[in-house]
Amino acid sequence: MKHILKQFGSKDAHVSVQFVKYGIGGVIATSVDVVVFFLISMTIFPALLPDEYLVQLLNLDVPLIEEAIRERNFVINSVMAFMFSNLTAYLINVWWVFHGGRHSRHMEIVLFYIVSILSVAAGTVIGWGLIRYFGYSTEFAFATRIVSAILINFAGRKFIVFKG
Repeated sequence: MKHILKQFGSKDAHVSVQFVKYGIGGVIATSVDVVVFFLISMTIFPALLPDEYLVQLLNLDVPLIEEAIRERNFVINSVMAFMFSNLTAYLINVWWVFHGGRHSRHMEIVLFYIVSILSVAAGTVIGWGLIRYFGYSTEFAFATRIVSAILINFAGRKFIVFKG
C-alpha cells in the first residue's frame, strides 16, 4: 500500500496508478469546464433559461433571450470552457501524470488539443449512433461518450503526446 501511495507523488507509476491519477486530473479539468461554462453563461454570453435547475437552485436572475442567441452562446461558451478545461488537463498531465519531452513543448500542446478534439468527436459520434441505431437513452449515450473520450484521451496522451 505504501508503494502505491508513493507512486501518486511520482510520474514513475504503474499504468493502473497512472490511470487513476489521470482520472483525478480529469475530474478537476471537468470541474473547470463546468464552472467556466456556467460563469460565462451567467455573465458574458447569456445561455441560461429561468427554469433551469442551476438558475433556480442559486436563485439567479437571468435575462430572457431568443433561442437563436442562446444556441449561439451555448456553442461559444462550450468552446471557451473547453479551452480552459483542456489547458487545466494539460498542466495536470505534464506536472503529475506523464513525462513530457517526446515532442517540443509547442508540438506537445498542439497534439494534446488534437487528441482531445478527436476524442470528443469520436465519443459524440458513438453516442449519436447509440441513440439513432439502438435507441439507447441520452444519459447512457452521454456516459458512453465520456468513457470513450477518457479511454481515447488516455491512450493518445500516453502513447502519442507524452513519453508514457
